[in-house]
Amino acid sequence: MRRRDQETEARPSEQKEQQHGDEQMESEEPWQETEEEVEEEKAPDEGFMGMTPLLQAHHAMEKMEEFVHKVWEGRWRVIPHDVLPDWLKDNEYLQHGHRPPMPSFRACFRSIFRIHTETGNIWTHLLGCLFFMCLGIFYMFRPNMSFVAPVQEKVAIGMFFLGAILCLSFSWVFHTVYCHSEGVSRVFSKLDYSGIAFLIMGSFVPWLYYSFYCSPQPCVIYLMVICVLGISAIVVSQCDFFATPQYRGVRAGVFVGLGLSGVVPTFHFMISEGFLRATTMGQMGWLFLMATLYITGACLYAARIPERYFPGKCDIWFHSHQLFHILVVAGAFVHFHGVSNLQEFRYTAGGGCTEGNAL
Repeated sequence: MRRRDQETEARPSEQKEQQHGDEQMESEEPWQETEEEVEEEKAPDEGFMGMTPLLQAHHAMEKMEEFVHKVWEGRWRVIPHDVLPDWLKDNEYLQHGHRPPMPSFRACFRSIFRIHTETGNIWTHLLGCLFFMCLGIFYMFRPNMSFVAPVQEKVAIGMFFLGAILCLSFSWVFHTVYCHSEGVSRVFSKLDYSGIAFLIMGSFVPWLYYSFYCSPQPCVIYLMVICVLGISAIVVSQCDFFATPQYRGVRAGVFVGLGLSGVVPTFHFMISEGFLRATTMGQMGWLFLMATLYITGACLYAARIPERYFPGKCDIWFHSHQLFHILVVAGAFVHFHGVSNLQEFRYTAGGGCTEGNAL
């Protein structure tokens, strides 16, 4: 009996010790897990310290993706000139209101309806392009009875409309997408400069055709010369350096010089027809006005007036490039008006080349 009592007394004590051991184990196991967790937490930290450049590149890519997404959705803000990349810095006198780089054509074209430094440049030539397209369609579909030589005259006048439409189209598209990327900006700037040459060459064709209507030989020679000069200007404008801000004056000089090449046929015409006849029936007054508008616009563009004297005041409206665009559209319309008067005179005089209607 005593043995049984001792065994029964020993069993509770063993059970207590076992329970105490189990409790100790339970209390130790969480502590061990905590140490493992600490070690696991340390491991990523050590990995992060070792992978810092890769993580930075990853975060930079994420930020770029986020920026592109915002641009794609149209949620971008204008930025000052100082933070623009070098390939977007063209005029330091326009200090605020620039578009950021937008590597999305959709975002670029949607920016047409936002206010920034290029808004006026885009819309002046976009509306001008639509205007000359409508005017050209109307003029080219006039009845043939309104012309002495319908095919020849429509081809000659059509060259002017083609040059004007190409010039204005290349211009507004360039100003729309030039913030896309450096490569896109370079390509469309070359198209923009080529368009100016097309406008100048196209403007010569109807004027030479009607002014030397009865002298086809000098007309052909002058047309060949202006084509050679125009193609030369286009070739030069394809050089990458031609689009840089340092060559702004050179760009203006090339195209002004191309236009001033018309001085030779102008003097030829005035000497052969007489000053009075040239300025009345020859519409030389309109030609001089057109040249004045073009040259004034080129000079404002090259000198960056008025923003040069009012930095930060003409960032959005009335800076030199906008004024240049407006004067180009005005000069093209003035030229068309003078050519239309020449065409009306030729229609009234008939197709003969007698002394009275030799013009």
